[in-house]
Amino acid sequence: MFEQMMLSAWSAGLRDKLSLPLRVELWDGRQIEFSPDPRVTIRVPDRSALRYLRSPSLYNLGRAYVEGAIDIKGRAADIINVGNTLAASLDKGRSRLGELLRRAAPHTRQTDAEAIRYHYDVSNDFYAAWLDPGMVYSCAYFENGSEDLATAQQKKIDHILRKIDLRPGQLLLDIGCGWGALVLRAAQAFGARCIGVTLSENQAGLARERVERAGLQGQVEIRLQDYRDVDGEYDRITSVGMFEHVGVQQLPGYFSRLNGLLAPGGVAMNHGITTTNVDNGATPYGGGEFIDQYVFPHGELAHLSTVVRAMQEGGLEVRDVENLRRHYARTCALWTDNVENNAEHIRTLTDEKHFRIWHLYLAGCAYAFAHGRISLYQIVCGKADGSVEQLPWSRRYMYPT
Repeated sequence: MFEQMMLSAWSAGLRDKLSLPLRVELWDGRQIEFSPDPRVTIRVPDRSALRYLRSPSLYNLGRAYVEGAIDIKGRAADIINVGNTLAASLDKGRSRLGELLRRAAPHTRQTDAEAIRYHYDVSNDFYAAWLDPGMVYSCAYFENGSEDLATAQQKKIDHILRKIDLRPGQLLLDIGCGWGALVLRAAQAFGARCIGVTLSENQAGLARERVERAGLQGQVEIRLQDYRDVDGEYDRITSVGMFEHVGVQQLPGYFSRLNGLLAPGGVAMNHGITTTNVDNGATPYGGGEFIDQYVFPHGELAHLSTVVRAMQEGGLEVRDVENLRRHYARTCALWTDNVENNAEHIRTLTDEKHFRIWHLYLAGCAYAFAHGRISLYQIVCGKADGSVEQLPWSRRYMYPT
């Protein structure tokens, strides 16, 4: 009786505040509907799972779904919308303790390598099932807004290589090279010599195969290597979707390392996700906690102002900044569609837990980018003590005529 009263009070309270396209199915067959057209169904298999609904942060709901404590049916975009609405309705503020604990975690070569392997070594086939054919796992560039994913990813790579003014014969270092799409394009279309580094064994193995298939062994080298262990001098440096793993406190050292590797007159670009919280805080309602535990261990997002300051502290001068938040919202939405449209096949490539993690994560990112909780910036930079003659007069060189 007490439990039924609690449920009635909980559902009545939500109905008074919200209109949700949600149905809750209980273990005894009862159903609670919050609209005449529910697009999301939460199945509660036993009484113990009710606690996730009574405290529906994004972390609690996401953890319950991933661990199988509850089941959720519906399109991912609808699930994320419902989850955010529930979390916001009972928000008790951001957990500063959780953020402090994440920042206190050490970023050693070993911990960073373990985090990278956890995220990227699910399997190459898993990623190939929902990425574009080039297997580019970073924000695409929709120049006109109508491009398909493969075209937008190709345009993103070309956009980056033009921004750094890559020229034939130059030596390019790509930090966090993924499955090699950028270095392959830089060698084939721009005539550059390239070194790509990654901490993922799966990525390195496939990237080397792709280099061999393209006949580019003389131009492209793929290394399983930490960026802190790279030496030499490079005309151009790119870092795409990697610096989120570095750690906020380590950013000045990271950019100092890039500065040390950059040749005089060289150009570097950092392409990465940032928080829109000026205090470098996590996304609200427990979304950051969920990602830290299940998706990107030790990952940290910095605010743009922190990134620019860290670049300057590392001896780099910011030359150009572009916001691609809208582009990443669309990229993540297309990835989510690919996961859902190929769900049956993808479930054969990984376990149910990993499928659920990525199902929520990609849709959650699409929502976060679309609603301004996180952003994506491409920042072009060079050595801060370089001659003014090295600076272009305009941005025209970045765009094809």
